[in-house]
Amino acid sequence: MFETSTLFSQFGFGSFNNRHFMNEQIQDSPEISGIRFTMYVLPFAISQTLAWATCFYSFPAFLPIWETQLGFSKTSLTGAYTLSLIVAAIFAPFVGRFIDKGSGNLVFSLGTVLAFSCLFLLSKATEIWHFYLLWFFMGIAMSCSLYEACFAFLTTTMANNARRAITFVTLAAGFGGTISFSSAHFLTQFFGWRSAILVFSLVLLIVNLPLVWSATKMLNKFSKGFVKQSSRNLKDALSVIKKPIFWLIGGTFAFMSFNHGMIISHLLPIFYDRGLDAKTAVLAASCIGPMQVIGRLMMLASEKKVSILSICCVSFISMFIAGWSIYLGNLSLGLIIAFVVFQGASYGVLSIIRPTVISGLLGRNDFGIISGLLAVGFVLGSALAPLFGSLFWQLGSYDLVIFVALLLPAFSLVLMITAWRLKPQ
Repeated sequence: MFETSTLFSQFGFGSFNNRHFMNEQIQDSPEISGIRFTMYVLPFAISQTLAWATCFYSFPAFLPIWETQLGFSKTSLTGAYTLSLIVAAIFAPFVGRFIDKGSGNLVFSLGTVLAFSCLFLLSKATEIWHFYLLWFFMGIAMSCSLYEACFAFLTTTMANNARRAITFVTLAAGFGGTISFSSAHFLTQFFGWRSAILVFSLVLLIVNLPLVWSATKMLNKFSKGFVKQSSRNLKDALSVIKKPIFWLIGGTFAFMSFNHGMIISHLLPIFYDRGLDAKTAVLAASCIGPMQVIGRLMMLASEKKVSILSICCVSFISMFIAGWSIYLGNLSLGLIIAFVVFQGASYGVLSIIRPTVISGLLGRNDFGIISGLLAVGFVLGSALAPLFGSLFWQLGSYDLVIFVALLLPAFSLVLMITAWRLKPQ
Protein backbone atom coordinates (compact mmCIF):
# COMPACT_ATOMS: atom_id res chain seq x y z
CA MET A 1 0.00 0.00 0.00
CA PHE A 2 2.81 2.40 0.86
CA GLU A 3 5.30 1.65 -1.91
CA THR A 4 5.14 5.16 -3.35
CA SER A 5 8.48 6.73 -2.38
CA THR A 6 9.91 5.97 -5.83
CA LEU A 7 6.98 7.70 -7.49
CA PHE A 8 7.44 10.86 -5.39
CA SER A 9 11.19 10.92 -5.99
CA GLN A 10 10.48 11.22 -9.70
CA PHE A 11 8.68 14.50 -9.01
CA GLY A 12 11.47 16.07 -7.01
CA PHE A 13 10.76 14.65 -3.56
CA GLY A 14 13.69 12.27 -3.34
CA SER A 15 15.43 14.37 -0.71
CA PHE A 16 12.54 13.79 1.66
CA ASN A 17 13.00 10.07 2.00
CA ASN A 18 12.41 8.35 5.31
CA ARG A 19 16.08 7.54 5.93
CA HIS A 20 17.03 11.20 5.78
CA PHE A 21 14.18 12.08 8.10
CA MET A 22 15.10 9.42 10.62
CA ASN A 23 18.81 10.23 10.59
CA GLU A 24 18.01 13.85 11.17
CA GLN A 25 16.22 12.94 14.38
CA ILE A 26 18.52 10.21 15.67
CA GLN A 27 21.23 12.75 16.22
CA ASP A 28 19.07 14.30 18.95
CA SER A 29 18.22 11.44 21.29
CA PRO A 30 19.10 7.82 22.14
CA GLU A 31 17.04 5.00 20.71
CA ILE A 32 14.78 3.25 23.24
CA SER A 33 13.74 -0.35 22.87
CA GLY A 34 12.39 -3.33 24.78
CA ILE A 35 11.40 -3.09 28.42
CA ARG A 36 12.54 0.51 28.79
CA PHE A 37 10.31 1.67 25.94
CA THR A 38 7.35 -0.20 27.43
CA MET A 39 8.05 1.29 30.85
CA TYR A 40 7.93 4.80 29.41
CA VAL A 41 4.99 4.40 27.06
CA LEU A 42 2.62 1.88 28.70
CA PRO A 43 1.44 4.34 31.40
CA PHE A 44 0.44 6.79 28.65
CA ALA A 45 -1.36 4.03 26.74
CA ILE A 46 -3.40 3.14 29.81
CA SER A 47 -4.06 6.72 30.91
CA GLN A 48 -5.06 7.87 27.42
CA THR A 49 -7.44 4.93 27.04
CA LEU A 50 -9.13 5.77 30.33
CA ALA A 51 -9.10 9.53 29.66
CA TRP A 52 -10.82 9.10 26.29
CA ALA A 53 -13.30 6.64 27.81
CA THR A 54 -14.26 8.85 30.76
CA CYS A 55 -13.90 12.37 29.31
CA PHE A 56 -14.55 12.33 25.57
CA TYR A 57 -16.77 9.29 25.01
CA SER A 58 -18.77 9.66 28.22
CA PHE A 59 -20.96 12.31 26.57
CA PRO A 60 -22.22 10.20 23.64
CA ALA A 61 -22.40 7.17 25.94
CA PHE A 62 -24.76 8.90 28.38
CA LEU A 63 -26.53 11.23 25.93
CA PRO A 64 -29.62 9.02 25.32
CA ILE A 65 -30.01 8.50 29.07
CA TRP A 66 -29.80 12.24 29.85
CA GLU A 67 -32.27 12.97 27.06
CA THR A 68 -34.76 10.43 28.43
CA GLN A 69 -34.41 10.90 32.16
CA LEU A 70 -33.73 14.63 32.41
CA GLY A 71 -36.04 15.74 29.61
CA PHE A 72 -33.48 17.91 27.82
CA SER A 73 -33.50 18.02 24.03
CA LYS A 74 -30.70 16.40 22.09
CA THR A 75 -29.88 19.75 20.47
CA SER A 76 -29.48 21.57 23.78
CA LEU A 77 -27.33 18.79 25.23
CA THR A 78 -25.03 18.46 22.22
CA GLY A 79 -24.51 22.22 22.35
CA ALA A 80 -22.67 21.71 25.63
CA TYR A 81 -20.47 19.08 24.00
CA THR A 82 -19.67 21.33 21.04
CA LEU A 83 -18.75 24.07 23.50
CA SER A 84 -16.27 21.74 25.22
CA LEU A 85 -14.55 20.97 21.90
CA ILE A 86 -14.27 24.65 21.01
CA VAL A 87 -12.81 25.42 24.47
CA ALA A 88 -10.34 22.54 24.06
CA ALA A 89 -9.18 24.02 20.74
CA ILE A 90 -8.77 27.52 22.20
CA PHE A 91 -6.71 26.29 25.14
CA ALA A 92 -4.48 23.96 23.09
CA PRO A 93 -1.73 26.57 22.38
CA PHE A 94 -1.56 27.56 26.06
CA VAL A 95 -1.26 23.93 27.12
CA GLY A 96 1.45 23.41 24.50
CA ARG A 97 3.42 26.37 25.84
CA PHE A 98 3.41 24.88 29.35
CA ILE A 99 4.64 21.56 27.92
CA ASP A 100 7.44 23.39 26.08
CA LYS A 101 8.47 24.93 29.41
CA GLY A 102 8.88 21.49 30.97
CA SER A 103 5.63 21.51 32.95
CA GLY A 104 4.07 18.45 31.33
CA ASN A 105 3.59 16.72 34.68
CA LEU A 106 1.68 19.73 36.00
CA VAL A 107 -0.45 19.98 32.83
CA PHE A 108 -1.54 16.34 32.87
CA SER A 109 -2.08 16.24 36.63
CA LEU A 110 -4.18 19.41 36.77
CA GLY A 111 -6.12 18.29 33.69
CA THR A 112 -6.90 14.96 35.35
CA VAL A 113 -8.00 16.61 38.62
CA LEU A 114 -10.19 19.07 36.69
CA ALA A 115 -11.77 16.24 34.66
CA PHE A 116 -12.44 14.32 37.89
CA SER A 117 -14.10 17.39 39.41
CA CYS A 118 -16.28 17.98 36.36
CA LEU A 119 -17.52 14.39 36.23
CA PHE A 120 -18.04 14.27 39.99
CA LEU A 121 -20.22 17.41 39.83
CA LEU A 122 -21.93 16.16 36.66
CA SER A 123 -23.31 13.25 38.70
CA LYS A 124 -25.28 15.89 40.65
CA ALA A 125 -26.45 17.93 37.61
CA THR A 126 -30.15 18.70 37.29
CA GLU A 127 -30.33 21.77 35.05
CA ILE A 128 -29.19 22.31 31.46
CA TRP A 129 -26.92 25.20 32.50
CA HIS A 130 -25.09 22.76 34.77
CA PHE A 131 -24.12 20.81 31.64
CA TYR A 132 -22.88 23.90 29.81
CA LEU A 133 -20.82 25.09 32.78
CA LEU A 134 -19.28 21.71 33.52
CA TRP A 135 -18.53 20.86 29.88
CA PHE A 136 -16.89 24.26 29.46
CA PHE A 137 -14.37 23.29 32.13
CA MET A 138 -14.23 19.74 30.75
CA GLY A 139 -13.01 21.32 27.50
CA ILE A 140 -10.04 22.76 29.42
CA ALA A 141 -9.47 19.38 31.06
CA MET A 142 -9.54 17.56 27.71
CA SER A 143 -7.07 20.06 26.27
CA CYS A 144 -4.68 19.11 29.09
CA SER A 145 -5.36 15.38 29.04
CA LEU A 146 -6.07 13.96 25.57
CA TYR A 147 -4.12 13.38 22.35
CA GLU A 148 -2.98 16.94 21.62
CA ALA A 149 -1.21 17.29 24.96
CA CYS A 150 0.01 13.68 24.92
CA PHE A 151 1.44 13.91 21.39
CA ALA A 152 3.17 17.20 22.19
CA PHE A 153 4.72 15.78 25.35
CA LEU A 154 5.88 12.54 23.72
CA THR A 155 7.32 14.38 20.71
CA THR A 156 9.20 16.78 22.97
CA THR A 157 10.56 14.17 25.39
CA MET A 158 11.03 11.12 23.16
CA ALA A 159 12.20 12.81 19.91
CA ASN A 160 12.90 10.11 17.30
CA ASN A 161 11.13 7.51 19.46
CA ALA A 162 7.93 9.57 19.48
CA ARG A 163 6.38 8.20 16.28
CA ARG A 164 6.52 4.63 17.58
CA ALA A 165 5.34 5.71 21.04
CA ILE A 166 2.36 7.65 19.66
CA THR A 167 1.32 4.70 17.51
CA PHE A 168 1.54 2.38 20.54
CA VAL A 169 -0.55 4.77 22.66
CA THR A 170 -3.26 5.21 20.02
CA LEU A 171 -3.56 1.48 19.40
CA ALA A 172 -4.60 1.11 23.04
CA ALA A 173 -6.63 4.33 23.27
CA GLY A 174 -8.63 3.26 20.22
CA PHE A 175 -10.57 1.03 22.60
CA GLY A 176 -11.64 3.98 24.73
CA GLY A 177 -15.02 4.18 23.02
CA THR A 178 -15.67 0.47 23.50
CA ILE A 179 -14.82 0.71 27.20
CA SER A 180 -16.93 3.82 27.69
CA PHE A 181 -20.11 2.60 25.98
CA SER A 182 -20.03 -0.87 27.53
CA SER A 183 -19.19 0.43 31.03
CA ALA A 184 -21.82 3.16 30.85
CA HIS A 185 -24.45 0.62 29.78
CA PHE A 186 -23.54 -1.90 32.48
CA LEU A 187 -23.20 0.57 35.36
CA THR A 188 -26.35 2.48 34.42
CA GLN A 189 -28.38 -0.68 34.16
CA PHE A 190 -27.46 -1.80 37.68
CA PHE A 191 -26.72 1.42 39.58
CA GLY A 192 -28.17 4.34 37.60
CA TRP A 193 -26.41 6.97 35.47
CA ARG A 194 -25.38 9.19 38.37
CA SER A 195 -23.48 6.38 40.06
CA ALA A 196 -21.97 5.41 36.70
CA ILE A 197 -20.62 8.95 36.16
CA LEU A 198 -19.28 8.90 39.71
CA VAL A 199 -17.37 5.69 38.96
CA PHE A 200 -15.93 7.31 35.82
CA SER A 201 -14.69 10.25 37.89
CA LEU A 202 -13.08 8.01 40.52
CA VAL A 203 -11.21 6.08 37.82
CA LEU A 204 -9.53 9.33 36.81
CA LEU A 205 -8.59 10.18 40.39
CA ILE A 206 -7.46 6.76 41.56
CA VAL A 207 -5.90 5.32 38.39
CA ASN A 208 -5.04 8.12 35.95
CA LEU A 209 -3.65 10.72 38.33
CA PRO A 210 -0.82 8.52 39.72
CA LEU A 211 -0.10 7.20 36.20
CA VAL A 212 0.30 10.59 34.51
CA TRP A 213 2.28 12.07 37.39
CA SER A 214 4.84 9.25 37.50
CA ALA A 215 5.06 8.79 33.71
CA THR A 216 5.65 12.48 32.96
CA LYS A 217 8.26 12.79 35.72
CA MET A 218 10.05 9.73 34.35
CA LEU A 219 10.16 11.03 30.76
CA ASN A 220 11.19 14.52 31.86
CA LYS A 221 14.18 12.94 33.58
CA PHE A 222 15.03 10.83 30.50
CA SER A 223 14.89 13.79 28.12
CA LYS A 224 16.86 16.24 30.25
CA GLY A 225 20.07 15.64 28.34
CA PHE A 226 18.78 16.28 24.82
CA VAL A 227 15.45 18.15 24.89
CA LYS A 228 15.67 21.55 23.24
CA GLN A 229 14.95 24.62 25.33
CA SER A 230 11.84 26.54 24.34
CA SER A 231 11.99 30.17 23.36
CA ARG A 232 12.01 32.43 26.41
CA ASN A 233 10.03 35.06 24.59
CA LEU A 234 6.51 34.16 23.50
CA LYS A 235 6.92 36.45 20.50
CA ASP A 236 9.83 34.32 19.28
CA ALA A 237 7.77 31.15 19.69
CA LEU A 238 4.91 32.68 17.72
CA SER A 239 7.16 33.75 14.85
CA VAL A 240 6.33 30.40 13.23
CA ILE A 241 2.98 31.81 12.08
CA LYS A 242 4.89 33.95 9.57
CA LYS A 243 6.02 30.82 7.74
CA PRO A 244 3.88 29.59 4.82
CA ILE A 245 4.60 26.00 5.87
CA PHE A 246 2.71 26.59 9.12
CA TRP A 247 -0.46 27.62 7.29
CA LEU A 248 -0.11 24.83 4.75
CA ILE A 249 0.09 22.23 7.52
CA GLY A 250 -2.82 23.86 9.33
CA GLY A 251 -4.99 23.82 6.24
CA THR A 252 -4.02 20.23 5.45
CA PHE A 253 -5.21 18.78 8.73
CA ALA A 254 -8.18 21.13 9.15
CA PHE A 255 -9.53 19.87 5.81
CA MET A 256 -8.87 16.31 6.93
CA SER A 257 -10.78 16.64 10.22
CA PHE A 258 -13.60 18.47 8.43
CA ASN A 259 -13.89 15.62 5.92
CA HIS A 260 -14.04 12.93 8.58
CA GLY A 261 -16.31 14.93 10.88
CA MET A 262 -18.88 15.67 8.16
CA ILE A 263 -19.05 12.06 7.03
CA ILE A 264 -18.94 10.33 10.41
CA SER A 265 -21.45 12.60 12.16
CA HIS A 266 -24.02 11.80 9.43
CA LEU A 267 -22.84 8.26 8.75
CA LEU A 268 -25.98 6.28 9.61
CA PRO A 269 -28.34 8.61 7.67
CA ILE A 270 -25.90 8.44 4.72
CA PHE A 271 -25.93 4.65 4.86
CA TYR A 272 -29.75 4.63 4.99
CA ASP A 273 -29.77 7.01 2.02
CA ARG A 274 -27.57 4.49 0.17
CA GLY A 275 -30.19 1.78 0.73
CA LEU A 276 -28.74 -0.09 3.72
CA ASP A 277 -31.07 -1.46 6.36
CA ALA A 278 -30.53 -0.47 10.01
CA LYS A 279 -28.67 -3.65 11.00
CA THR A 280 -26.23 -3.51 8.07
CA ALA A 281 -25.69 0.23 8.52
CA VAL A 282 -24.77 -0.16 12.20
CA LEU A 283 -22.46 -3.08 11.38
CA ALA A 284 -20.69 -1.06 8.67
CA ALA A 285 -20.34 1.98 10.95
CA SER A 286 -18.92 -0.14 13.76
CA CYS A 287 -16.12 -1.32 11.46
CA ILE A 288 -14.66 2.19 11.02
CA GLY A 289 -12.87 2.02 14.39
CA PRO A 290 -11.19 -1.36 13.82
CA MET A 291 -10.05 -0.17 10.39
CA GLN A 292 -8.34 2.80 12.05
CA VAL A 293 -6.38 0.34 14.20
CA ILE A 294 -5.46 -1.70 11.12
CA GLY A 295 -4.24 1.45 9.37
CA ARG A 296 -2.03 2.31 12.33
CA LEU A 297 -0.63 -1.23 12.43
CA MET A 298 0.22 -0.95 8.74
CA MET A 299 2.02 2.33 9.39
CA LEU A 300 3.90 0.78 12.30
CA ALA A 301 5.03 -2.10 10.09
CA SER A 302 6.24 0.22 7.32
CA GLU A 303 7.66 3.12 9.35
CA LYS A 304 11.32 2.36 8.55
CA LYS A 305 10.72 1.69 4.86
CA VAL A 306 8.47 4.51 3.69
CA SER A 307 8.73 8.29 3.94
CA ILE A 308 6.32 10.40 5.95
CA LEU A 309 5.31 12.28 2.81
CA SER A 310 4.45 9.04 1.03
CA ILE A 311 2.32 7.84 3.94
CA CYS A 312 0.43 11.14 4.03
CA CYS A 313 -0.14 11.23 0.28
CA VAL A 314 -1.39 7.65 0.10
CA SER A 315 -3.70 8.33 3.04
CA PHE A 316 -5.20 11.43 1.39
CA ILE A 317 -5.67 9.52 -1.85
CA SER A 318 -7.37 6.74 0.14
CA MET A 319 -9.78 9.24 1.70
CA PHE A 320 -10.55 10.58 -1.79
CA ILE A 321 -11.29 7.04 -2.99
CA ALA A 322 -13.43 6.47 0.11
CA GLY A 323 -15.46 9.58 -0.76
CA TRP A 324 -16.25 8.38 -4.25
CA SER A 325 -17.03 4.90 -2.90
CA ILE A 326 -19.73 6.18 -0.55
CA TYR A 327 -20.97 8.67 -3.17
CA LEU A 328 -21.66 5.73 -5.51
CA GLY A 329 -22.52 3.37 -2.66
CA ASN A 330 -26.11 2.82 -3.78
CA LEU A 331 -24.74 0.84 -6.74
CA SER A 332 -23.07 -1.92 -4.73
CA LEU A 333 -22.48 -3.13 -1.18
CA GLY A 334 -18.85 -3.63 -2.20
CA LEU A 335 -18.46 0.14 -2.55
CA ILE A 336 -19.76 0.60 1.01
CA ILE A 337 -17.16 -1.90 2.20
CA ALA A 338 -14.48 -0.04 0.23
CA PHE A 339 -15.53 3.19 1.94
CA VAL A 340 -15.23 1.65 5.40
CA VAL A 341 -11.79 0.21 4.62
CA PHE A 342 -10.27 3.30 2.96
CA GLN A 343 -11.86 5.93 5.22
CA GLY A 344 -11.11 4.07 8.44
CA ALA A 345 -7.53 3.08 7.65
CA SER A 346 -6.50 6.43 6.19
CA TYR A 347 -7.99 8.51 9.00
CA GLY A 348 -6.43 6.16 11.54
CA VAL A 349 -3.02 6.97 10.08
CA LEU A 350 -3.50 10.70 9.49
CA SER A 351 -4.95 11.39 12.93
CA ILE A 352 -1.74 10.24 14.64
CA ILE A 353 0.92 11.24 12.11
CA ARG A 354 0.39 14.98 12.61
CA PRO A 355 3.11 15.35 15.30
CA THR A 356 5.65 13.65 13.04
CA VAL A 357 4.72 15.91 10.12
CA ILE A 358 4.91 19.04 12.29
CA SER A 359 8.28 18.16 13.81
CA GLY A 360 9.62 17.11 10.40
CA LEU A 361 8.64 20.37 8.70
CA LEU A 362 8.90 22.91 11.52
CA GLY A 363 11.29 21.23 13.95
CA ARG A 364 10.80 20.32 17.61
CA ASN A 365 11.78 23.64 19.15
CA ASP A 366 8.65 25.17 20.75
CA PHE A 367 6.81 22.10 19.51
CA GLY A 368 4.07 22.28 22.14
CA ILE A 369 2.79 25.74 21.27
CA ILE A 370 3.20 25.16 17.52
CA SER A 371 1.28 21.89 17.74
CA GLY A 372 -1.33 23.60 19.91
CA LEU A 373 -1.82 26.40 17.40
CA LEU A 374 -2.20 23.91 14.57
CA ALA A 375 -4.62 21.88 16.69
CA VAL A 376 -7.06 24.80 16.74
CA GLY A 377 -8.05 24.26 13.12
CA PHE A 378 -8.05 20.48 13.50
CA VAL A 379 -10.29 20.45 16.59
CA LEU A 380 -12.58 23.21 15.33
CA GLY A 381 -12.96 21.27 12.09
CA SER A 382 -14.19 18.27 14.08
CA ALA A 383 -16.48 20.43 16.21
CA LEU A 384 -18.10 22.39 13.38
CA ALA A 385 -18.20 19.67 10.70
CA PRO A 386 -21.53 18.16 11.89
CA LEU A 387 -23.19 21.58 11.68
CA PHE A 388 -21.89 22.26 8.16
CA GLY A 389 -22.86 18.75 7.14
CA SER A 390 -26.43 19.51 8.19
CA LEU A 391 -26.37 22.81 6.29
CA PHE A 392 -25.15 21.14 3.08
CA TRP A 393 -27.82 18.47 3.52
CA GLN A 394 -30.51 21.14 3.79
CA LEU A 395 -29.16 22.92 0.70
CA GLY A 396 -29.16 19.78 -1.39
CA SER A 397 -28.95 16.21 -0.19
CA TYR A 398 -26.42 13.80 1.23
CA ASP A 399 -24.92 13.65 -2.25
CA LEU A 400 -23.85 17.27 -1.76
CA VAL A 401 -22.45 16.54 1.72
CA ILE A 402 -20.35 13.66 0.36
CA PHE A 403 -19.21 15.58 -2.71
CA VAL A 404 -17.94 18.51 -0.62
CA ALA A 405 -16.27 16.09 1.81
CA LEU A 406 -14.48 14.08 -0.89
CA LEU A 407 -12.92 17.24 -2.39
CA LEU A 408 -11.18 18.10 0.90
CA PRO A 409 -8.55 15.31 0.79
CA ALA A 410 -7.56 16.49 -2.69
CA PHE A 411 -6.96 19.99 -1.30
CA SER A 412 -5.04 18.46 1.63
CA LEU A 413 -2.84 16.50 -0.77
CA VAL A 414 -1.88 19.65 -2.71
CA LEU A 415 -1.19 21.59 0.51
CA MET A 416 0.95 18.82 1.99
CA ILE A 417 3.11 18.39 -1.13
CA THR A 418 3.56 22.17 -1.32
CA ALA A 419 4.59 22.32 2.34
CA TRP A 420 7.17 19.58 1.83
CA ARG A 421 8.58 21.34 -1.21
CA LEU A 422 9.06 24.49 0.88
CA LYS A 423 10.88 22.66 3.67
CA PRO A 424 14.39 24.12 4.24
CA GLN A 425 17.13 21.80 3.01
